[in-house]
Amino acid sequence: MYKILLIEDDNKIAEILASHLKKYGYEVYLIQHFDAIKKEFLSIEPDLVLLDINLPYFDGFYWCRQIRTVSKVPIIFISARTDDMNQVMAIENGGDDYITKPFHLDIVVAKLKSAIRRAYGEYALSSHKDSAIIELGQLFIYPQKLEVEWKDTRLTLSHKEFQLLSLLINNHHRVVSRDELLEALWDEVEFVDDNTLTVNVNRVRKKLADLGLEDAIKTVRGQGYRLHTYWLGD
Repeated sequence: MYKILLIEDDNKIAEILASHLKKYGYEVYLIQHFDAIKKEFLSIEPDLVLLDINLPYFDGFYWCRQIRTVSKVPIIFISARTDDMNQVMAIENGGDDYITKPFHLDIVVAKLKSAIRRAYGEYALSSHKDSAIIELGQLFIYPQKLEVEWKDTRLTLSHKEFQLLSLLINNHHRVVSRDELLEALWDEVEFVDDNTLTVNVNRVRKKLADLGLEDAIKTVRGQGYRLHTYWLGD
């Protein structure tokens, strides 16, 4: 049974959502102290977090960053803010997905199932059960640790960053279409905003730049993305 931490200060919404998720066999926990969310997170050790943006004391972006300092669990934002900028901020602050209010309960369940399947299910198992290092020249990815290394410097990747970079590395000889990336990273593609992929690509691009690999992911207009493997002499 997967444990879900629901961080929502609207009691009515929280009760409805919690009741619905319990019908699907999830163990749902509601935050009791909105000024100590990180402490409760560590106590509960959930498998997934549903996180509102408008909260007492500090907003959801702040708490997402706090959770990311101690965990890589999937975090799905749920918010009445429908503009693109807030969805971009949710991803940039460490979120995995975004659901706007009012939402259909079945969409919440579908996205939740997809996130759990990606993090803990068949795909995750097949991705991490082989401890072999992914290597491309001096660029290394360590699947079990979700880390990327370049010239003895390592950075940690999120699950989606790992999947995205792995796909680009395994297909470095060609352009990987946006549709391919969307289908690889999200099961419920029809629920994914196209901008979400762009944000995730930019996050991987920035991490590679932090390692010293500037401009390593090229955008091919109208087609998709390609890894620019200039360190291989390409």
